[in-house]
Amino acid sequence: MPGSTAVGDWLSVGWKMLVVRGAVGIVFGILAIAWPLSTAIALALLWGFWALMDGIGSLVQAFQPEAEGSRLWLVVMGVIALVAAFFAIFSPATTAVTLTWILGIWLIVRGVFEAIGAFGSNLATPRWLLLLSAALSILIGILFAANPGAGAVTIATWLGIAALAWGGVFVLGGLAVRRELTGHTTVIPPGAAPQP
Repeated sequence: MPGSTAVGDWLSVGWKMLVVRGAVGIVFGILAIAWPLSTAIALALLWGFWALMDGIGSLVQAFQPEAEGSRLWLVVMGVIALVAAFFAIFSPATTAVTLTWILGIWLIVRGVFEAIGAFGSNLATPRWLLLLSAALSILIGILFAANPGAGAVTIATWLGIAALAWGGVFVLGGLAVRRELTGHTTVIPPGAAPQP
């Protein structure tokens, strides 16, 4: 069957990549758990370089002929992104703390909206589940906003735990695919008739 051959070929190539991706996830997870502060700073640096590219892109776009009506908005957004990138790249520890504080405020606001939505919802989801989700969002948001330095380290640690679990799943998945492929291959000796 042509379709199964294509799937088999994809899986035979794919299991190695699954294992490699899983191994990378496990290594990243271990490093993030072992050095959460360094991980938080590295993430802030990555965000800073992304903001730098975004700011440059906005400024370039602002001076294109088709950006006539939104030129001012694009310039303002570009300048804000460049300022944020400057702080993130040259002061990543402060940026990690600031991002955690912003995340905390966002979680509190989200939790409040979830709680309000729980009483106005017509969904099949039980109200207590929506309220529990809202309470968790508010609680985690308060913890992050009240102590953003520890919050940045906590986020990096949880990111490491998630990467470790994700990596383990990928490695096990890749090995399972490999076992499945090798279990279905039968070697027929030369000159022997294949079994029906």
